[in-house]
Amino acid sequence: MSGKLLIIEYDEINRKLARDILEHHGYEAIEAENCRKGISMAREQSPDLILMDIQVPYMDGVTAVGVLKNDPATRDIKIIALTSFAMKGDRERMLEAGFDDYMAKPIDTRELPSFLDRCLLKKDNGG
Repeated sequence: MSGKLLIIEYDEINRKLARDILEHHGYEAIEAENCRKGISMAREQSPDLILMDIQVPYMDGVTAVGVLKNDPATRDIKIIALTSFAMKGDRERMLEAGFDDYMAKPIDTRELPSFLDRCLLKKDNGG
């Protein structure tokens, strides 16, 4: 699959790792180091999917997902929570906050492309 994906990640090394994996698998990757910039980029560039870190300075990912899901211009973009919160109940908490799916850090570099393909396939099929 292919598509435009927005990576919202504060840590430069994690952002570069995600970008390199995505580009290697045929995705176009755009990046933001914080949620305010990411929201602006989502509105301007309409990515197919957003990978969003939860713990980001200035505005956390949970607040940002609320902004994006309440904006008619961005509400249909799939948003995946990327977080080191991997305790029992964290996935459910992220889904309740408005994320479409959840992936714990550190990301599994071998699983990420097929995970994203499934997320984008669900989007294309209306799910």
